Amino acid sequence: MTDRAHVLGSSKAAAGLVWKMKTQDLVFGVIGIAVLVFVMGLLFTLVIDLMGDGLGRIDGAFLTEFPSRRPASAGILSAWVGTSLVMFVTAVLAIPLGVGAGIYLEEYAPKNVLTDIIDINVSNLAGVPSIIYGLLALGFFVYFLGLGQTVLVGGMVLALLILPIVIVATREAIRSVPAGLRESAYGVGCNKWQVVWGYVLPSARPGIITGAIVGLSRAIGETAPIITIGALTFIAFLPPSPVQPDFPWLNFDWLNSPFTVMPIQMFNWISRPQAAFHVNAAATGVLLLAMTLAMNAIAIFIRYRLRRNLRT
Repeated sequence: MTDRAHVLGSSKAAAGLVWKMKTQDLVFGVIGIAVLVFVMGLLFTLVIDLMGDGLGRIDGAFLTEFPSRRPASAGILSAWVGTSLVMFVTAVLAIPLGVGAGIYLEEYAPKNVLTDIIDINVSNLAGVPSIIYGLLALGFFVYFLGLGQTVLVGGMVLALLILPIVIVATREAIRSVPAGLRESAYGVGCNKWQVVWGYVLPSARPGIITGAIVGLSRAIGETAPIITIGALTFIAFLPPSPVQPDFPWLNFDWLNSPFTVMPIQMFNWISRPQAAFHVNAAATGVLLLAMTLAMNAIAIFIRYRLRRNLRT
């Protein structure tokens, strides 16, 4: 009888513990859903308010006209062209360097104190405020190297900003590759580079591309480092075209051209007292949001296609 009572008591205690844990899970789940609904509702409210103010201002003239002191005739041609060129430089610099550094640190770097220090610094750099990168670029690129306030310097400072993000994303994507894949490749006689290039990178490519585009999505909306290096707030001309009709058909003079970007144009308009300029800023914000969402949609699509190809 004593053993039976002990068993019944243990069963009741276990049932009570299970009920308590389920109750805690339910409470945390409800709290999580409530927080999610609140945050998403607030975000959608802001987006809808922004679209309500700015959608009616977006037309062909707004996209093809230069900024003006008259809000009705002002456009963002120089801003979106400058944004496109700066983001191109950022991608060309940050993605190869970040992916290469991630591959080296994860696959080739020896495990020692120096590597641990590099790991800590890379992780910490991902959380450094963007204004610090702007001050670094102003002191080193603009004043010390004398590169000026150009498209090249703007792309370089944003590349530095997202480089830790690309490195971390690359390393995490490589770590997610199953160890059995490497062992199988080594088993058929592949060397280190053949394993990395032929097996690890194709499997990690979806995560690497997603991390790179997420980094670019952050860079496209940054204002502080671009203002710090002295980007123009009012510009009524375009950089030279990267393509020219004569051989060698490529022109790199645009790298040394002054520029502005869409976040700076928004800052310029929102700081003016006229309400019409605020509408222009809202329209610019809608276009910038659309560009960011498009980049994230491309990342999702590429990741989906690559993962599907890996399964087949």
